[in-house]
Amino acid sequence: MEKKELIYEGKAKKIFATEKSDLLIAEFKDDLTAFNNIKKGNEVGKGALNNKISTELFKILEKKGVQTHLVETIDETHQLVKKVEIIPLEVIVRNIATGSFVKRFGVEDGKVLPFALVELCLKDDTLGDPPMCADHALALEIATQEELSILKEMALTINSALQPFFAKVGLNLVDFKIEFGRDSHGTILLADEISPDSCRFWDLATNAKMDKDIFRQGLGDVKVAYEEVLNRILGAEK
Repeated sequence: MEKKELIYEGKAKKIFATEKSDLLIAEFKDDLTAFNNIKKGNEVGKGALNNKISTELFKILEKKGVQTHLVETIDETHQLVKKVEIIPLEVIVRNIATGSFVKRFGVEDGKVLPFALVELCLKDDTLGDPPMCADHALALEIATQEELSILKEMALTINSALQPFFAKVGLNLVDFKIEFGRDSHGTILLADEISPDSCRFWDLATNAKMDKDIFRQGLGDVKVAYEEVLNRILGAEK
């Protein structure tokens, strides 16, 4: 399968058409961005690490019955994926209070939440990806009530699968952001990626951050942390 024209470029990936209308190629970039693209950087090899991590996690989720857009990994930085119409919602699952949640609600950083909290944000960089409720999504005709229920159910299923998996390899799955899309039949699939770019991981023993917060907060070498996350994932699967 060969890359054809570039049809979309985001902060972390480029999406290319292929000779098949229902398949696309996703290229993972080495770019790092934070604070709605205000802080920018580049880490050689970061894209390859996210590709590998996301591939492994999508395979785990497929075995748990979560349908994804992943078809196969082509090489270090490219995936073949099913073409989907991205639903312009960022679905966020929080297990522990940190980041923007702490700023908005004034709770203690690191507080374990009584249940997995699912939040929605409008996927629109120009507006700063504002938080929204389900009724906003309905009023803006982004998704139907049934689709919103499916998104929440899938998000909680993903959390239920990944939280114990990461606990086994010494990582606390603090929170994560995921995206979904509709295929040509209207079926909702997990799309985009799951990686340290879109998740917060804290080491269970030390509380050390093992994700993009290292870049956000200038805490050290992003690539070293991402490599450690990948190594733990691969070690768990042996």
